[in-house]
Amino acid sequence: MIKLKSIKSSRSKDETISRLSTPLTLKQLMQNLPQQGKVEWIGVRSKKRAPLEVADRVTVLENGLEGDHYAGRSGNRGITLIQQEHIDAIASLLHRSSVSPSELRRNIVVSGINLMALKDREFKIGGATLKMTGLCHPCSRMEEVLGSGGYNAVRGHGGINARIISPGIIRLGDKVIAI
Repeated sequence: MIKLKSIKSSRSKDETISRLSTPLTLKQLMQNLPQQGKVEWIGVRSKKRAPLEVADRVTVLENGLEGDHYAGRSGNRGITLIQQEHIDAIASLLHRSSVSPSELRRNIVVSGINLMALKDREFKIGGATLKMTGLCHPCSRMEEVLGSGGYNAVRGHGGINARIISPGIIRLGDKVIAI
């Protein structure tokens, strides 16, 4: 538990601010992730360059998502995730009112949690346990799908790759919880 103490601000007699009584280490700060995310969108594609099929649930197998063309390939890219907040940023960078998750070709869209805070950590979504393996960088297809500047709009906002630790079912609305 973090202890807080209240001290008077030098700006005003009535104004107070809270400070940590004992500074936390960087490692402790990085492990502090009380926020929980939520699954907003699910999609799989049966073959390369095929459109994503939108679903309200997906079965996570030991080697990938059921029905997804990446299943059985590299274990480090068993599933791809992106934040809804980053999709909104991509749309803004492209001067568009919105971008469809299917255009970005990721499997799961989540909101309410910083996916980068899951680095080197396992996390649960629904009945599945996953572990972040790295960033999901944009490919040249983004320029084709999103138009001129699409690749650069996605840079830094492309989400993450994760490997499957334990299979399960993921549904719309499921919580995303760091463990």
